[in-house]
Amino acid sequence: MSDKNKANVERKSADGGEGPPVSGQWSQHDYTHPAAGWGAANAVMRFIARENEWIQGPKAILKMNHEDGGFDCPGCAWPDALKGLKLDICENGIKHVTWEMTGKRVDRHFFAAHTVSELSTWTDFALEDQGRLTEPLVYDSASDHYVPISWQDAFNLIGEHLRALDSPNEAAFYTSGRLGNEASFLYSLMAREYGTNNLPDCSNM
Repeated sequence: MSDKNKANVERKSADGGEGPPVSGQWSQHDYTHPAAGWGAANAVMRFIARENEWIQGPKAILKMNHEDGGFDCPGCAWPDALKGLKLDICENGIKHVTWEMTGKRVDRHFFAAHTVSELSTWTDFALEDQGRLTEPLVYDSASDHYVPISWQDAFNLIGEHLRALDSPNEAAFYTSGRLGNEASFLYSLMAREYGTNNLPDCSNM
C-alpha cells in the first residue's frame, strides 16, 4: 500500500465514531502469501488470544462442520466435504464463532452510564466489543437511555405495535445475517404466520 493510501486509511479511521480507548493503532497492509496456511492459522490464534478464549476457541475449531457432536459454521453456507475433514474451517469462520462465544456482557449498568446519543458516535467495532446483551431493553426518550424491561412486557409491547398496523406488510422483521439456521427458520415462520414475508437482514439491505 502506498504512503498516500496509508494516510487515507488512517484519516478515515480517525474520522470514524468514538468509543472507549483501544490498544494499538488500527492498520492495514498488503499480504502476498496464500489465503490459507500458516498465515491464516497465526491470525486465528491472535484473534483467540485477543478474545481470551483459549479453551472454548480450540474446542470450537475441532467441532465446526462435524456431524457427530459438532455444529455448522454460522459464517456462511459453503458446503462441507462429504467424507469429512479433521479441520473444516476458514479464518473468518473461527473468528465469527469465537466472537459469538465471548464472555463479555453488556448489562443495565452499561446503558445507565451511556446515552443513546453518545453510543451513536461509537464505531461498530467499539459497540460490538462491549459484549452480549443480557436482558430486553426499551428506549426511553425522556432520558435518552435504553432501560431494562421484562420479557413479558417486551412481548406485550411488540404485540401492541403489530396489532396496531393496518396491514401486516407494514411490518418488517429484521434479522442479523449472523443468526443461525434454526432461529432464522422459526423467526421467518412467525413472520409468515403474522401475514408478511418482509424479512430483511444485514446481507440484503
